[in-house]
Amino acid sequence: MPSSRARLRSTLTAVFTAAALLALPTPAGARSSGAAPEFEQQILFKADRDPGYACFRIPAVVRTTAGTLLAFAEGRVLNCGDATDIDIVLKRSTDGGRTWGPLQVVSEGAGDTHGNPAPVVDRETGRILLAETYNTGRTDSGSCTVPCDRTPHLQYSDDDGVTWSAPRDLSAEAMPSTWNSWYATGPVHGIQLARGRYAGRLVLGVNAETWDGTQVSANHAALVVSDDGGEHWRVGATDSWPIAADGTFRQKPSEVTLAERADGTVLVSGREQDGTDLGHRTQAVSLDGGDSFASPFTALPDLYAPQVQCALLDLADRLLLSCPGDPDRRRTMMIRSSYDGGRTWDSVDRGTVVTTDWSGYSDMAAIGQDTVGLLYEGGAVDARDEIRFARFTEDWLTPRRGADPTTPDRAPLAPEAAVLGGARETTGVHDGALEFDGVDDAVRLPYRAELPLGAKDFTASLWFRYTAVGGEQPLLWMGGIGTGQPQVWLRGEPASGRLRGLITVRDGATALRTASVSTDGAYNDGRWHHATLRRGGGRLTLFVDGTALSTADVSGSVSRNSPFGVHIGQRMDGRAFFTGAVDDVRVWDRALTDEEIADASTSAWDTVLWLPMDRVDESR
Repeated sequence: MPSSRARLRSTLTAVFTAAALLALPTPAGARSSGAAPEFEQQILFKADRDPGYACFRIPAVVRTTAGTLLAFAEGRVLNCGDATDIDIVLKRSTDGGRTWGPLQVVSEGAGDTHGNPAPVVDRETGRILLAETYNTGRTDSGSCTVPCDRTPHLQYSDDDGVTWSAPRDLSAEAMPSTWNSWYATGPVHGIQLARGRYAGRLVLGVNAETWDGTQVSANHAALVVSDDGGEHWRVGATDSWPIAADGTFRQKPSEVTLAERADGTVLVSGREQDGTDLGHRTQAVSLDGGDSFASPFTALPDLYAPQVQCALLDLADRLLLSCPGDPDRRRTMMIRSSYDGGRTWDSVDRGTVVTTDWSGYSDMAAIGQDTVGLLYEGGAVDARDEIRFARFTEDWLTPRRGADPTTPDRAPLAPEAAVLGGARETTGVHDGALEFDGVDDAVRLPYRAELPLGAKDFTASLWFRYTAVGGEQPLLWMGGIGTGQPQVWLRGEPASGRLRGLITVRDGATALRTASVSTDGAYNDGRWHHATLRRGGGRLTLFVDGTALSTADVSGSVSRNSPFGVHIGQRMDGRAFFTGAVDDVRVWDRALTDEEIADASTSAWDTVLWLPMDRVDESR
């Protein structure tokens, strides 16, 4: 039976239901077809419309066998902190997400944290199972004290989510004794396998940590499975990553989301948090129904996303990934597609933007044959402002695009680089060059292991010509973006009257340093100039036309912990583009001498990238 507090909240929320379902603006590009819009969205959970809560976070959604949508969230009572007084709350829709019933309290924290909802539907019985985690609550907005006393629990509903069983502790079945610090279910829907020998099995994703008495010593990503409709569970596939004494580790897969591929294998996609491997997303595959992983998780450096939970959904002809598209900050909720079972994913320029607002955690459910429901955190000011529900049809998604035009990369064994936005050929210093329009033109290199420069010395060189008097004019960008990600870039800043180069480096677990070098002029005179950025012997030096103009001291890795991309004429996050022409871009993983830099014809055969920029080859 619900407590008096829960009953009061449910009653008060019913009064506010109509106001809570105010429509949000439709994204640019959304279309209508016949009577039903191809895209529509509304606010589903918001503190000023659902009495008794200061904040809602951590959405999860499933469709029951009766066709009802169940939207779960954490209702945070005191503040938006992760370890405060938190209830698991629910709203139901019986018309495909067009309208929703009042807020229900499924699990009341009563001062403690009841969170991380991870629902899964047993299609054979209709039972809805809800995994969740509990820990001792706080009255401030701080995090759970390490080692955190997190434990898994399970509830179920046999009446389409109207009422719920009392929770039972799953620790004995789903939490090995060495997972004695952090533990998290989901938070995202689980799956029931439908193909092959494991059909009918329920699979949920979890992650955990080990405390050795002095520090967290290992991270674990795992699947827990049930072959009897959720009566009993066991730990299946597990991937563990040790943490060194200095606090560094390669990966920390967490908040994993699952999809069954057409061949019956299980794709597992996770958030990557602060590991030394490049990328904020990581993936693994299970070939045996979740009993084991075929290999350890592998980070995806060129799948741009912030550090955040994301969600997978399997459609008939593609996989979908809901995830913010900004590689630095939680904003620009986007749907990206994979047409090869998650082996490759749409780049951000091919994804479908749901909103350019701040946005965070998300989940998806199939509503009908070609309609998807997206439940996501969003807000004009903060990603935690509200939880929104969006409905869209598959044909609202950006159509699949053919291969981009390319330009050659003459570095050893390098594939061609993609030419984006319509950059065109123009007269260059030697032969041809590429002209960029400042709107969406750029060149992007496909990721390969030779491109990250790490802690090596390096030299980056290019020719540029422009006349812009304002805006950020990115020339070369390698690595991540933002104040907390290792990176290398060179750009014009004409409003400040300078050309500037910057590197951000990381040493050890936390040490982050930035150094920049700049000139006294912007070199925006419409003539060709040769810019070189060199790191050698711990010093960063900027040369223009063969003359050293600025130096700074810095050492450390310029490529770890973050998404990684190499762009010519574009910021990594696509928020600035170059207006002008670029020719002959070269990067060496060594420090050239002053004499080599002064000689603009220096050999490029030992480069990690060499873009002559002399032609555009149309895609075939």
